[in-house]
Amino acid sequence: MNAREIRQMFPILDQEVNGKPLVYLDSSATSQKPVPVIETLDKYYREYNSNVHRGVHTLGTRATDGYEGAREKVRKFINAKSTEEVIFTRGTTTSINTVAASFGRTNLTEGDEIVISYMEHHSNIIPWQQVAKHTGATLKYLPLQEDGTISLEDVRETVTADTKIVSIMQVSNVLGVMNPIKEIAKIAHENGAIMVVDGAQSAPHMKIDVQDLDCDFLAFSAHKMCGPTGIGVLYGKKKHLEKMEPVEFGGEMIDFVGLYESTWKELPWKFEGGTPIIAGAIGLGAAIDFLEQIGLEEIEAYEHKLAAYAMEKMSAIDGMTIYGPKEASKRAGLVTFNIDDVHPHDVATVLDAEGIAVRAGHHCAQPLMKWLKVSATARASFYLYNTEEDIDKLVSGLVKTKEYFSDVF
Repeated sequence: MNAREIRQMFPILDQEVNGKPLVYLDSSATSQKPVPVIETLDKYYREYNSNVHRGVHTLGTRATDGYEGAREKVRKFINAKSTEEVIFTRGTTTSINTVAASFGRTNLTEGDEIVISYMEHHSNIIPWQQVAKHTGATLKYLPLQEDGTISLEDVRETVTADTKIVSIMQVSNVLGVMNPIKEIAKIAHENGAIMVVDGAQSAPHMKIDVQDLDCDFLAFSAHKMCGPTGIGVLYGKKKHLEKMEPVEFGGEMIDFVGLYESTWKELPWKFEGGTPIIAGAIGLGAAIDFLEQIGLEEIEAYEHKLAAYAMEKMSAIDGMTIYGPKEASKRAGLVTFNIDDVHPHDVATVLDAEGIAVRAGHHCAQPLMKWLKVSATARASFYLYNTEEDIDKLVSGLVKTKEYFSDVF
């Protein structure tokens, strides 16, 4: 893949920030959008904006075809068995909350266990806290190795016959760790538990095969993978979804409504109450087309190279602490770091003055920050439109930041 050519397809990157060419290194928070996705959204609103499923007129038919066509693209993208297993949601957070509210609260009781890890995003912690409070189940945390990775031996010790749900992110948004989901799912199933996967940081960057992983649920968001905001996916095995009750009720998801009782549509529509996120789904379909044209394997390999280059250059800066595995082959395309005696918000502010966008804060991972013994970190995350030149500018900006605060103090 040619990142310089790809970069030209992202118009937002062709601008200056604070008088400097923009270097966007915050794709783990949200990715930028390529022209094909922007044009697809524009075409929908200009040419066939309409509600779906209900209308028999031409615009309604075209919108329905686009919406359901996007569902089929998602099915192929993750290799689900059927489009019945693909539910459109508002994003990863809504997807995980749906599993927690519908499956978790119904199937768990006092004495049952939910297993997650210290590295989880808040959206994969709080829903399970609420399930535990509601049902009396116990929330357990997988310990982390010194470099932030998960040991399968620890998984075997933590997951027991009382465990009913294991919910783990496939890629850490802080440490860049790529977790062995397939192996963890096997251990979960051997103990009679289901496997929930937070794929927010993996779906944009690597090929996912839900049948190979044998996960029971997978959640991810479009906005991190070149698609629009406000649309995401919940994949679930049909055998689970059929038994689960909807968590939102109203139009579109019903079969029959009487005065005192109602019945639901079949999968996947029983989980999609109200007017769905039509433009978002169609935009997600366009993003999938874009990514697959480049190749997810190519994207993943390229980002490993960027991570290795960044680790090498950043490690040479005195006073730099980098979190997560030291081997670039064990991590995704992001680097989370701190500079001695400089608050990460100050780091991000100085870099912004150089036109460089990074993330600073707790990254919605406060338990992990506590485990790392820090209150916050800075993070540079890479995507298919970034180059080694971007990393060189980042390193130069970090050196300036260090020098600036050395002079001040």
